[in-house]
Amino acid sequence: MNRPVFFVPLAVLLAAVLFSLWRGAAFVSVETAINDWILRHASPLFALAGIGFLALLLFVALSPLGGRIIGGDEATPILPRWRWFAVTLCTTIATGILFWGVAEPLFHLNDPPAMLGLVPGSDAAASFAMSTMFLHWTLTPYAIYTVAGLAFALVYYDRGEPFSLSSLFVPLIGQRAHGPAGVAIDMFCLFALVAGMAASLGAGVLALAGGIEGLWGISGRAPLRWSIAAAIVGTFVISAALGLRRGIARLSLFNIWLFAAIMLFVLVAGPTTHLPSLALSGASDYVASFLPRSLGLDIETDWHRQWTIFNWANWFAWAPVTALFLGRLAVGYSVRAFIVVNLLLPALFGAMWMIIIAGTTITLDQQTGGDLYALLSSAGPDPLLYRLFSELGGGMPVLLLLIGAIFISYVTAADSNISAMSALSTHGISPENPEAPIAVKLAWGVTVGLVATILVAAAGIDGIRMMSVLGGFPALFIILGAAVALTVMAVERPRVVASTDP
Repeated sequence: MNRPVFFVPLAVLLAAVLFSLWRGAAFVSVETAINDWILRHASPLFALAGIGFLALLLFVALSPLGGRIIGGDEATPILPRWRWFAVTLCTTIATGILFWGVAEPLFHLNDPPAMLGLVPGSDAAASFAMSTMFLHWTLTPYAIYTVAGLAFALVYYDRGEPFSLSSLFVPLIGQRAHGPAGVAIDMFCLFALVAGMAASLGAGVLALAGGIEGLWGISGRAPLRWSIAAAIVGTFVISAALGLRRGIARLSLFNIWLFAAIMLFVLVAGPTTHLPSLALSGASDYVASFLPRSLGLDIETDWHRQWTIFNWANWFAWAPVTALFLGRLAVGYSVRAFIVVNLLLPALFGAMWMIIIAGTTITLDQQTGGDLYALLSSAGPDPLLYRLFSELGGGMPVLLLLIGAIFISYVTAADSNISAMSALSTHGISPENPEAPIAVKLAWGVTVGLVATILVAAAGIDGIRMMSVLGGFPALFIILGAAVALTVMAVERPRVVASTDP
C-alpha cells in the first residue's frame, strides 16, 4: 500500500464528515464562500480550457501521433472495441445523465437568461434549452476526460512511467515529477474524486429511495437509504474485485442495454414527432453560439458561472483519477481510435440521449403548461424522472427498469473509479500487474458509501456536491499540465519503452 496516498485523503474526508456532523451550517457556509470565489475568479480559465482541449485533440488526431499504436505496434488490446466503448461510456456518465437530462432542460426552458430576451416556455426557449444540453453534455466535457486519459496512456504504456498522476508531468519536468509534489497531486485527486463520487452516490440514493417509497407506498427514511447505499457499495466492490474483464466490462454492457431500453420506450411512448424539429433548432443554436456561449459572452455572467462553469468544475474534479482508468484501457489501439472512443462516440451518445430524453421533457412541459417545472420547483429534481415516465404511461415494469438503470448506472461508474483509486494508492501497479488488492478496493468502496450517506443526512446533497466542485479548481491545473504534456509528445519523436503485454 502507498500509505501517504491512501491514508491522507482518508483522514481529510473523515475530518470533513466530522465537521459537517458537528457544524453542518458552518460547513456548507465555508464551502459556499470558497465555491463562489472559484466561480468568480477562475471562470475564464475553465471556459478557455474546454475550448482549447477540443482544438488540441483535433491537432493530435491530424498529427503523426494520431496513427501511433499505444504500447507499440505489437501491443494487444485488453478489450474488444465494443466493450471498450461500453466501459468508457459507463465510467464517465454515472447517474448524472439520468437526472439532469430531465431536470436541467426545465430550468433553461422556464427560466432562460434575461439577456437573450426569450419568453419562458416558448419554442425559442425550448431551442435554447436543447442547445444548452448539447453544450453541457457532449463534446466539451468529454474533451476534458480525453486529454487527460490520452496523456496518461502515452506516458504509462509508451514511456513505462508508474501508475500515478505525477507521470503526466514527466514529459515536462522529467523524473522530478515523482517527488513530493507528485505524491501531493495523487492525494488531492483521490480526495476530490471520493467527494465527487459521494455526491453522485448521495443523489442516487435519494432518487432510488424516492422511487421505492413511491412505488410501494412506504416511508423507509434513514434505514432505507442506508440499505440502498450498502447494496450499491457491495455491488460495485464485488464488480471491481472481479477485475476488468469479468466484472466491470460485463456490467457496463448490461448498462448500455438498459440505456437503450429507456430511450426506445421514450421514443415509442413519447411525443416523437416534435423531436426532430427541436433537435435541429437546438443543434443550429449550439453550432452558432458555441464560442460566445462557452465563454459567457452572450449571456449573464452569473448564469454562465452557475451553470456552465459549475458543470466544468464538476467534470474536472472527476477527470484526473478517471483518466488513469481510461488510459489503462487504451493499449493496442491507435491514438485516433482513443479520441473516437473517448470523445466522439460518448458525445454522440450524449446528444442522442438529450434529443430523446431532454427533448421529450421539454415537449411535455410545454404541452401541459409547465406541470413538470412546477413539480421541479416544489419538490426538487428527485421525483422528476419517475413523473416523466408515469406521464408516458410507464407502469410498474417500466418504473422498475428505471430503478434498475439508476442502480446499475452508478455501480458501473463507481467500480471503474474504485479500481483506479485502489491502484493509485498501491505500489507496484503495472501493465503486467494492473489490479490492486481486494482489501484496498473494499476500503475505498466503504469510504465512498459512508461519506455519501452521512453527508446527505448532515450537510445535504448540495454540501457534498460543492465539495466535489471545490476539487475541480486544482484539478484544472493538473489537466492543463496533461494538455501541455500531450502537446509535447505530439511534436517529439516517438519512443516506446514499455512492455507490450497488457
